[in-house]
Amino acid sequence: MKGSELLIKKLKENGTDTIFGYPGGVLLPFYDALCESDINHILVRHEQAAAHAADGYARASGKVGVCLATSGPGATNTITGVATAHMDSSPIVLLTGQVATNLIGKDVFQEVDTIGITMPISKHNYQPRSADKIPEVMDKAYYIASTGRPGPVVIDLPTNALKEEISLDNIKPNTQTPGYKPTTKGNKKQIKKAIEIINDSKKPLILAGGGVILSNASEELIKFAKLTEIPIATTLMGKGVISEEDPLSLGMIGMHGIQSTNKALTECDCLIAIGCRFSDRSVSNMDKFATNATKIQIDIDPAEIGKTIKIDVPIVGDAKITLNEFIKEVEFPDRTNWTKELTKIRQNSVENISYDEVPLKPQQTIKELMEAVTPDTIITTDVGQNQMWMAHYYKTRKPRTFISSGGLGTMGFGLPAAIGAQVAKPEENVVSIVGDGGFAMVSQELATIKENDLPIVVCILNNRYLGMVAQLQKLFNKHVYATKLTDTPDFVKLAEAYKLKGERVEKPGELKEAVQNALKSREATVIDVVINPDELLPIVPPGSRLDCMKTEFH
Repeated sequence: MKGSELLIKKLKENGTDTIFGYPGGVLLPFYDALCESDINHILVRHEQAAAHAADGYARASGKVGVCLATSGPGATNTITGVATAHMDSSPIVLLTGQVATNLIGKDVFQEVDTIGITMPISKHNYQPRSADKIPEVMDKAYYIASTGRPGPVVIDLPTNALKEEISLDNIKPNTQTPGYKPTTKGNKKQIKKAIEIINDSKKPLILAGGGVILSNASEELIKFAKLTEIPIATTLMGKGVISEEDPLSLGMIGMHGIQSTNKALTECDCLIAIGCRFSDRSVSNMDKFATNATKIQIDIDPAEIGKTIKIDVPIVGDAKITLNEFIKEVEFPDRTNWTKELTKIRQNSVENISYDEVPLKPQQTIKELMEAVTPDTIITTDVGQNQMWMAHYYKTRKPRTFISSGGLGTMGFGLPAAIGAQVAKPEENVVSIVGDGGFAMVSQELATIKENDLPIVVCILNNRYLGMVAQLQKLFNKHVYATKLTDTPDFVKLAEAYKLKGERVEKPGELKEAVQNALKSREATVIDVVINPDELLPIVPPGSRLDCMKTEFH
């Protein structure tokens, strides 16, 4: 068996049914073998999109997403996607081509040090220099990518390893991973201490992050919250751990979070943080974050415990397992007043107003979108104002249905992530909410959507600006400079150029109808939503305490 055929064998053994890729010279042996297999290959139009699509696939399905790029510029084009997955703990495996081992280090055509480049932005990386190392490396890569705190693993494949023939009888893979043993069960003494604090607290609050979704612990989280009557706030990555229509849900905290939720965080006397890393966009001023609270942090990655916020009770362990321990031991004191107070404030603060204005307000577009989709609809967003409007106003109702680039904040993520999500969940509706800036970075992927007949609905919130940067300039700088997008293309005609349906929305009521029709038709549609460029997001000014949110602008 050739190394390339062995690679296909290991991909299938590890459950891979789809690869997002772009071919190149050193990968020709692999593509020969791939052509003879039943693995689905999605040809993207840029390698960065392959990495984002694999990421979207992983987030929607919970399985490892796989992407592929050739050596040199192919590999370097995936770097932003790898860093995006790394920051958000998304399990992907990136296969990159590499020049033959005897040529490595000699600066031959399309050679680059992929291992050196990806080391700081991946969970691990490998370079199997002969065919007999491929099985060992592949099994380890999938295991490392999907266990503990998930993340991207890079496998750099010299072309000679793909061409080499080897007898399977001669392969004795070593699948041991010394030094990598994730702690899944929390320390019993620490759990006991945490439970005592929770039982004694009068105003506890749960802060749920993306780690709860990654460990598939939403059910346990909701059970724990309902037994103890503790409200749940989330980070951006935690959206969907609980339905945001549930009375116990307070919505998102942070720089662009819900004002009442930020206020609750400053008033709570016990903060139970589960699977979140206290990023700067979530906590704002780290010295003034939840100063009244005893802080309990549950995280599977010990490096995240106390990294940015001083923690009183650290627990290293898996969210699902730890929550089950909490459920067994915790008492159920009466916290009706605290919970009802927060629920009432939250309900009163959430706008459910129709805006009969032209240009459209973003709030109105999201209200109409909510009315057009179901709880199972998978939403992907890009990065910028479009992302934060969705995070702030859109009510996510199920885990793995709100997919967004959190840590790296990658413009251009939304559209290719939607491709991955749709491939992972072919029966579900997928809607990608993007800005005109981010969409322009990856609009070539409309060809991928067309070629693979993917019924994705793309809504471009078009304000002719790089909106988030322009907002920060308006509020905190002297000049609004280099952020106006002049000569924006006609996105309807662009969609039609790719033989897709294009539509423009400018008035209240039109978006709901357009999205409903597109979803019903199961036909890929690009909707250009013309919105008010002067509308600004609620914001906590940099360095301010979370409850000092600015919501009115003059």
